[in-house]
Amino acid sequence: MTVPVLKTANPPATDEVQNEFQKQMLSVVPRLRAFALSLSAKSDYADDLVQETLMKAWNHQNDFQPGANMKAWLFTILRNEYFSQLRKKKRKREVEDVDGELVNQLASPANQESHLDVADLRVAMQQLPDDQREAIILVGASGFSYQEVAEITQVAVGTVKSRVNRARVRLAALLDIDMSQSGKSGDSDTSDT
Repeated sequence: MTVPVLKTANPPATDEVQNEFQKQMLSVVPRLRAFALSLSAKSDYADDLVQETLMKAWNHQNDFQPGANMKAWLFTILRNEYFSQLRKKKRKREVEDVDGELVNQLASPANQESHLDVADLRVAMQQLPDDQREAIILVGASGFSYQEVAEITQVAVGTVKSRVNRARVRLAALLDIDMSQSGKSGDSDTSDT
């Protein structure tokens, strides 16, 4: 009697391949944390998201194609994990602080005006819809091109551009910024940053 042998899609990685994978993965951690923090607005939750992302990536490293964009792959894992947890949380019907009212009650007043600007931006970012916040963070703060963001979020490039534009316009309104003075109307953004 012969015992069936299970075949894996990719053979186990060698030590050299694992070391290179680990090196590439760890180089993206600061950007992953920044992205997670921008999505969640809570540092401990952001750290948990990054840890979960790294664990999933490590456990599925055989699925990663050498030469592929490690940063985009990890951002996709983190994004998917965030939205999966968000869906689970909504099913549990936990109290959410959509307006930021509870957070504002816990915040201590800043002692410098620049802190107020950052706090205002953080509050305004949290008021954006998830898809717009994600798009503007990936393009504006993380430096991804529109094409890379489209691949990460699995939407068309035009959709990414539209989300970024709507987020910029909404942030300008929330922060009371006159877009005409900055030379950007928000409608003519066709660059592929």
